[in-house]
Amino acid sequence: MCKATRLRMGAVGIFLLAVLAVGTWLARQDEAAEAASWGLSFPRPGDSPVGNATAEELADYDAAYIGNTEEKVLYLTFDAGYENGQTAAILDALAKHSAPAAFFVVGPYVRQNPELVRRMAAEGHIVGNHTWHHWDMDKIRDKAVFARELEDTAAAYREVVGREMPRYYRPPRGIYAEQNLKMAQALGYKTVFWSLAYVDWKQDQQPSREQAFEKLLGRVHNGAVVLLHTSSATNGAILDELLTKWEEMGYRFERIDRLFETVTGSGAPHTMD
Repeated sequence: MCKATRLRMGAVGIFLLAVLAVGTWLARQDEAAEAASWGLSFPRPGDSPVGNATAEELADYDAAYIGNTEEKVLYLTFDAGYENGQTAAILDALAKHSAPAAFFVVGPYVRQNPELVRRMAAEGHIVGNHTWHHWDMDKIRDKAVFARELEDTAAAYREVVGREMPRYYRPPRGIYAEQNLKMAQALGYKTVFWSLAYVDWKQDQQPSREQAFEKLLGRVHNGAVVLLHTSSATNGAILDELLTKWEEMGYRFERIDRLFETVTGSGAPHTMD
């Protein structure tokens, strides 16, 4: 092989490697662009927040983050990743105010806290699906793996409660991609984001009572889907008073199946077959 031919082949090889590298980079950019972490901005106190997807865009995937902004209604939701001794107090406060809520539980929580999960269901609360491992679900492209994350948690609920788990889903840490929303929808799930939350999950940096009220009262709005964590000692201590203050502001509490009636025109999702 002559020197000129070797040089040409070497140049072709370098070119092909460059094309491959650029293609890989672009694919990664597309993947990164597809994934998102749920976020909110609040224009002014009392105004409805703006999410990084609109209510109309989410409704196409049977997903929601806010209800009817013309109604003084709040939808209470709690994420339960592990038990920290606060859930009983939270359930007591909800019962005192006849306030329905949705608890999004991971599979191990169901197995480790069967009495609390049974109490949630017995007292009329929705127990929704927060996956088994609490992974970043946007990284899961395989439909079978995605389904297993939800089905294993639903199976644990079925064993503990004796009936099917309602098909409501909350992505761990609010990390999602359009593909995930489609997969959840194909499994019959409705995806629940939120429009009001605060930093209550850091165990070594729990907010004070005053800090909690500043966020949760100052940013409350019509149709709010409220996200709180059952592991928060602050939430366990203030929930009764917080619900009282919201009631004094004219708000009432409704179940998230009512939320989906208002934003997508549908009510309760199908249970697992």
